[in-house]
Amino acid sequence: MMAASLLLRRDKKATAAHLKADLNRADNSSGVRQLQELLDTVLNPETPAADTEALDWCKCLIAGGEGFEEFCKTVRSYDNATLCGLVWTANFVAYRCRTCGISPCMSLCAECFNNGDHTGHDFNMFRSQAGGACDCGDSNVMRESGFCRRHRLRTGENLPSIPRDLLLMSEMVLPHFILCIIQYLRDGYVEPDTSTERDLQKVLQQLEPQISFLEELTKMGGAMRTVLTKILTNQQTFKELSMGQEENLYAKKNYDKYLSALQNSGLVSVEEKAQAAAATADVTVGAEGGAGAMVLLGTTAPESPDESSKEEDQDAGQSVGQRKRVKLSSSTKDQCIIETLKHKCFLEELLFWTIKYEFPQKMVTFLLNMLPDQDYKITFTKTFVQHYAFIMKTLMKSHESDTMSNRIVHISVQLFSNEELARHVTEECHLLDIMVTVLLYMMESCLIKSELQDEENSRHVVVNCSEALLKNNTYWPLVSDFINILSHQSVAKKFLEDHSLLMLWMSFVSFFQGMNLNKRELTEHVEFESQTYYAAFAAELEACAQPMWGLLTHCKVKETQEYSKTVVRYCLETLQIWFDSIGFIDEPAPNQVTFHLPLHRYYAMFLSKAVKCQGLDLDSLLPDQEMLMKIMVHPLQIQASLSEIHSNMWVRNGLQIKGQAMTYVQSHFCNSMIDPDIYLLQVCASRLDPDYFISSVFERFKVVDLLTMASQHQNAVLDSEQERPMLEGALTFLVILTSLRVHLGMTDDEILRGEMVSQLCMNDRTHSALLDLIPENPNPKSGIVPGSCSFEEMLSAVADFKAPVFEPGGSMQQGMYTPKAEVWEKEFDPIMVVLRTVYRRDVQSAMDRYSAFLKQSGMHTGNPWPPYKERTALHPCYKGLIRLLHCKTLHIVIFTLLYKIWMDHSNMSEHVLCMVLYLIELGLDNQVQDNKEDEEPCIEEHCHDSWFPGTNLLSNLHHVINFVRVRVPETAPEVKREAPPSTSTEASSYGQNLREAQVFSLVAERRRKFQEIINRSNTEATQVVRPKSSSTRWVPPGTPPQLVTEILEIRESMLSLLIKLHQKLSSKQNSLSETWLEDMDTSRHTHGDGITAIERILTKAAARSCQIKRSIQDICGKVCPPVPPKKNSPADKKTMDKEERRQRARERQQKLLAEFASRQKSFMETAMDVESPDTEAAMDLGGSEVMESEVLYDCVICGQSGPSTEDRPTGLVVLLQASSVLGHRCQSKEAKKLPTSDEEHIYAADTCGVAHDVRLTLMQSFFKDSSCLQSVSIGWDGGVYVQTCGHTLHIDCHKSYMESLRNDQVLQGFSVDKGEFTCPLCRQFANSVLPCRPGRGTEAGAWHTPTNKKTFVLVKEVQDLQEKLGPFTTESNLSKEMELVIKDIKNTTQKKYMDYGKNPGSPDNDFLFMYSVARTNLELELVHRGGNLCSGGASASAKRSCLNQLFHVLAMHMRLYSIDSAYNPWTKLTQVLQAREADGFEDERPEVPMLFRDIPSLLIIFVLTMPQPLRKEHFTCVVKMLYNLQFTQALAALSTKFSPEERQAWSTSGALKKNVANAETTFEALLSHVIGELSEDKSVYKVKTEETSMLSSSVWSPQSIEFSLQQFCLPFLRLSCLLQHHLYGDNLTGCPEEEEFVSLAVCLELLPSAPQPSNIVHSAWCLNWAVSAFGLVTQWCTEVTGLTRMQAEQSLTLLVQEPQWTAPRLLQLPDNYNIIFQYYHRKACTACKKVPKDPALCLVCGAFVCLKGVCCKQQGICECVLHSQHCGAATGIFLLINASVIIIIRGHRFCLWGSVYLDAHGEEDRDLRRGKPLFLCEERYRVLEQQWGSHTFDHINKRWGPHYNGL
Repeated sequence: MMAASLLLRRDKKATAAHLKADLNRADNSSGVRQLQELLDTVLNPETPAADTEALDWCKCLIAGGEGFEEFCKTVRSYDNATLCGLVWTANFVAYRCRTCGISPCMSLCAECFNNGDHTGHDFNMFRSQAGGACDCGDSNVMRESGFCRRHRLRTGENLPSIPRDLLLMSEMVLPHFILCIIQYLRDGYVEPDTSTERDLQKVLQQLEPQISFLEELTKMGGAMRTVLTKILTNQQTFKELSMGQEENLYAKKNYDKYLSALQNSGLVSVEEKAQAAAATADVTVGAEGGAGAMVLLGTTAPESPDESSKEEDQDAGQSVGQRKRVKLSSSTKDQCIIETLKHKCFLEELLFWTIKYEFPQKMVTFLLNMLPDQDYKITFTKTFVQHYAFIMKTLMKSHESDTMSNRIVHISVQLFSNEELARHVTEECHLLDIMVTVLLYMMESCLIKSELQDEENSRHVVVNCSEALLKNNTYWPLVSDFINILSHQSVAKKFLEDHSLLMLWMSFVSFFQGMNLNKRELTEHVEFESQTYYAAFAAELEACAQPMWGLLTHCKVKETQEYSKTVVRYCLETLQIWFDSIGFIDEPAPNQVTFHLPLHRYYAMFLSKAVKCQGLDLDSLLPDQEMLMKIMVHPLQIQASLSEIHSNMWVRNGLQIKGQAMTYVQSHFCNSMIDPDIYLLQVCASRLDPDYFISSVFERFKVVDLLTMASQHQNAVLDSEQERPMLEGALTFLVILTSLRVHLGMTDDEILRGEMVSQLCMNDRTHSALLDLIPENPNPKSGIVPGSCSFEEMLSAVADFKAPVFEPGGSMQQGMYTPKAEVWEKEFDPIMVVLRTVYRRDVQSAMDRYSAFLKQSGMHTGNPWPPYKERTALHPCYKGLIRLLHCKTLHIVIFTLLYKIWMDHSNMSEHVLCMVLYLIELGLDNQVQDNKEDEEPCIEEHCHDSWFPGTNLLSNLHHVINFVRVRVPETAPEVKREAPPSTSTEASSYGQNLREAQVFSLVAERRRKFQEIINRSNTEATQVVRPKSSSTRWVPPGTPPQLVTEILEIRESMLSLLIKLHQKLSSKQNSLSETWLEDMDTSRHTHGDGITAIERILTKAAARSCQIKRSIQDICGKVCPPVPPKKNSPADKKTMDKEERRQRARERQQKLLAEFASRQKSFMETAMDVESPDTEAAMDLGGSEVMESEVLYDCVICGQSGPSTEDRPTGLVVLLQASSVLGHRCQSKEAKKLPTSDEEHIYAADTCGVAHDVRLTLMQSFFKDSSCLQSVSIGWDGGVYVQTCGHTLHIDCHKSYMESLRNDQVLQGFSVDKGEFTCPLCRQFANSVLPCRPGRGTEAGAWHTPTNKKTFVLVKEVQDLQEKLGPFTTESNLSKEMELVIKDIKNTTQKKYMDYGKNPGSPDNDFLFMYSVARTNLELELVHRGGNLCSGGASASAKRSCLNQLFHVLAMHMRLYSIDSAYNPWTKLTQVLQAREADGFEDERPEVPMLFRDIPSLLIIFVLTMPQPLRKEHFTCVVKMLYNLQFTQALAALSTKFSPEERQAWSTSGALKKNVANAETTFEALLSHVIGELSEDKSVYKVKTEETSMLSSSVWSPQSIEFSLQQFCLPFLRLSCLLQHHLYGDNLTGCPEEEEFVSLAVCLELLPSAPQPSNIVHSAWCLNWAVSAFGLVTQWCTEVTGLTRMQAEQSLTLLVQEPQWTAPRLLQLPDNYNIIFQYYHRKACTACKKVPKDPALCLVCGAFVCLKGVCCKQQGICECVLHSQHCGAATGIFLLINASVIIIIRGHRFCLWGSVYLDAHGEEDRDLRRGKPLFLCEERYRVLEQQWGSHTFDHINKRWGPHYNGL
């Protein structure tokens, strides 16, 4: 050890280099020895694993002296792998391409997918559930055409070979390193029953660095993987190292630990074996398997003492029974499965510990990363199979079975998807035997005695569905692997050829036969509703049906006949065993049903395949009649139970029984459940005696007693209200049975078409819903639809696509498919619909849609009946099915029912008649081929009835039945109470009647037939005594009236009854004339009601037989009105009246509802258009009429109408919200693009909000603060927008309304404490009430009259008004409310959006905020009107505008501040002032020059600070004065754009015009004056750089100057006009865009009237100077040039304002969603540098944020909410990258808006579940943008919830 300790002290790198040199010598023994010693010391497992020293040594040694990173690079350069093999864990995003995949499990990583060419393929993106690996480059799993560029080239094949010394050290060091890991694992392991999960986790955490190192090695590429493979699979190394050296005590102990862990690794632990050996003595040998060692496993020996006691308490006897039943293995060859494991190499032991530690993720990844190495793959697969039983045993005990299941499948799917490999291990390692045995073993842990049929003596065992194993689907990894390997043809063939395996499999399937038995509760409701049925259905589907479909895919051709024969044979044997063990003879036990009959279904599906695809003859596969009768019983029981459940006979069993009935027919289950059941019944019906079958059906459905001619009867088993639904159920079942052709001859294409049509007829469907609803066959995962016709082609053949439209309410529509007209006309099949509906309402929905179609196309206006549809021809094997339609029993039933309907007996319904007619028609369409032996006379002898002469429906139709003998209660009306007839003739005929009268008893028939079949050899068959029908029945308590036999005179045939029913339905006598058959137009027969149906049947019958035609004519000739039975009992009358009364009540109700709906509609119409009170008044104002009356308001709460007064003010319901929409406007018309690569960026500098901020900051650094705060507006970001629904209420009413909301504990989507509520009338969201000013609406009369005063007079008046202090309002309710609203408005936005001044909270600040609120609302209204006033009129937003009220509230508040007259801008606007002496305050900053001020702001300040109400003449005067300034600003800004030469030219040309009379209103003169003035002193023009002259290369013509000036002044004119509209109610006149300027100027009275050729208007004409123009202009310009402290550039920036902003836009998104997804879903967050779990994008500014991320929380607020406050003043629009949906955050609430990305079928894909390519839907995006701009998110989206700052 000396050498080692010396080495340890030296530098690691030097040591490594030295050792490497030593080892490279020819004689390397000393080097080897030194290395060994060093490693023994370094890698000593007794040092704690957390110590990383050892790891560092290994890295250095492996790298052989160079840096580890360098070494990795070198090794990677020799990577020869041709496979990608990238391993991922759960939640990774991967792709699957069905076009390229050979195995359905194929998957690709995003990189390989995007580098391959999959255009036009059927691919989808998915989020991995269990983890997986990339298959790119593996031609066993996918087609080579789908490989990506890197793996298609097979780059690995021509690499230089690897230098030997590069990996030399790795080969020496790694075995010791791996051993060290294994020793840690051995050491840390404790059996789970003594340890907790935590102990194992701790060991794993300490080993994290070591395992990660292994994982790193695997990522170095092929060369390193080869080395690792050698080490892991080398048996010699394992032998030498595993035990440890003799003298090392620790290693010895460590090895013993390992051996004891191995002890229990077999399926059967050691002690259990001994028991089993003892038990084998009394066991019967399995049928096929030969007498191998029978290892029995009933209740396996307990693993801990407490468990054993539990077992025994339950039922000691039961376990014995089980032991006898359950065989585990049927031959010696499987002994290896049960034995303890033995390990021969590191790989095997590593896997063993991986299993023991329940598959730690890192270990799994390491083992999988090695798979691209072929040798490793084979060895590892064998090792995995060898440990398979042990894996499942561990899984069953695991507490974390879900996680573990995922990790197991993660591995197995990589191994078993490869057909080569699967076949190899099946042959070499008995994989199939292992799987089946392990499955059996698993299920045996939870078997219980079956209670089906004979509870006491049943020997059958079934799985217990309430066990965790089934409840938690613990078995699914195993089953999923089994299904996976059965998908390979070679493996499936092995399975089907191995008889002992098949036998085992059948016994496995029989564990599920009859599980989850339901017993009908008869007395009280079940206390605890068990939900075990989920587990039962899942188990049958996954463990039985899916392997069955897997096997069936390989039985498609003639060559595979033998397989089907074998399976069918074993199915029958197992069924026979099952019937015996449950003690079944002939009658099913009453009130029990199980939906699980997998053996029946295996039998059915293999039969169907054999006949359909393999050309086998059905009879050769069928058992004898007696077995068929048994097989038929349980599926028939299910059909009857379905009917019972829907008839509410099982209500006491709770809702879960309905759940079972639904699941049984639901689309994922139906083709494995109800379809095979019905097919099996069809097979039985085609081979058994039809009379027997029909009687069985009616008896199962419990309606035998109902089938009597008597008007009253007793039913021993049904309540009367259940009789009708049960009868309907029985008839519907018969119709389905005789008309369904899914397995009886339809091609796959026809089946697909039928399924599709029936789903589309129920409802329009989205593409994905359709895919989901159509039962896929065979294997739901494969995505392969059988048949030649693809899903898409079929869909386009039967359906039209309805593009996703937008509803006005804003609810999102998806793209839907709707049936084509010809489908409704020719293919609508109600029978298929009934079969496929989960909810009964869907049948109704289909019928409603059908009748709507008929009405619309004008084919039928009434209430149509389900149409009759011609069927596909039967496959010859099933011809026997038709005999059902031609048997006397059915004809008697039909006759009886027709009679009962005609006589109005109780419990008949239209549906019953409809089904009866359907059966008749089916019989007419499907005639039995006339075989001679049918006519044997002997039949009649032992068919004691003489109801009908033969069995053919055609001949029986016109057969008249005269008398019928019935058993009726004595109280029935039929009982004759007269004396016997006196005359002899009558008497004799009476006697004759007695002989002829027909008796009909179904039960007796059945019994007899059954006996007959059993005693066929005996001759007494014909004389069997019939038991009385009533004696076999249970008689209800409370003695019923005696039954007596009566004879009824009928004298009708089916034909005559049909004709009479026709009359009854058309409610007129002689509805069919004698000649109607000749006049018949058959084309209109397909659609219609019952009348049409009867006509159609009669026509068909007449066409098929002349005799019938004659009979029809006879009957029609002499038909008379139906005579009701003579003695009409009061009871009958009552029921009739009841029906009638019900009908009338229904009609009344309909009428009321209709009336109500129309009222509601008219209310909605008015509510939506409520004019706000002031505009309404304005409309009424004629020019001359003066309306002095006050405006009246309706309060929507108390309903009173009245004016708003000081002490009881009325208010408008308003919603205040902060808005930054205006601030996000840009100058360019184009929306900004969302960046989707690192090169692209978004800059916010050019937005309106930023521009205004910069401007204000610049001003504040030079000018007096108070003056700055009046020269701009704020509120571009975070301004307050006020909107109303137009409804008003008393403010005191509102307070009580809020109180009631506060006490109402219902979950509301809003917060009452924050003052939120919904308008009591229209339910629009609101959060404040804006008081209405008392008095008149719009200033009428004197305030409105045009004025003739001179300009200077008005100017003076305005000045006086400004100086006149407002009368301070007395404290009143109104003023209080107004102050409250102001407070609300301030609270609406955040502090930072209100304080722009140097000293926060100053009055100037408040003043600025208040007038900016007005500005914001005006600007937003302009945006809503499209940015201009061309449309004129009161736009939709103006109708509900509350600006008038808002202005009054703001004005009242702003009157508190008066403007100091010295600084009043009005004086500067209208007077040329004397230059003031400098007051010695040199340091006081100057005021903002007039040319830098924002004109609209000034306008609003003037209007709000003058006493209200303001006369219109004064308003106009203010506008005129401001226009002068605005025009001058325009000239100044324009002049800076000229080149110096142009400026000179314009200056001179203008100077000449100065002396012209109208010089003051020409732009030339003024322009030259401005240029002159601004060139003085510190000229603004000095800044001219060459770039500006470059820009203005175009020559400025008078026209272009005029255009620019107009554009510059337009924004001001628009705002003034809007303001005037709201204050005075002036109408806005519409105009074309080019005339907007003139139109507005006229409206504002700047121009007296529009000049005639309106295109030549000069903006200068609108000027109205109060004093000398040139003087004023000089004064304004001097303010600018005289600024001493300011740079010329800065003056320039302030001069050139950009008043034109385009409408606000959201970001422009790419067309394909994948572009966004790929860039952002892996992008790291800018704040926390991690990849967010839920990344989101702000669609307003493009910010990338973490949704719900704790990483970016600040003060408990998550990032999205923070961003919404910062970017949108609490409104945020975020696109969730991983879900493709948009969420809106509004204040403290949020809602899911929907998605703007839709797939090719116009559907959203929320959460990207389907992963289909998504494309931008422009319409939706426009709607989103429009809702954002118009602030209507709150009103349009309904589902809001609080986000508690957690988004």
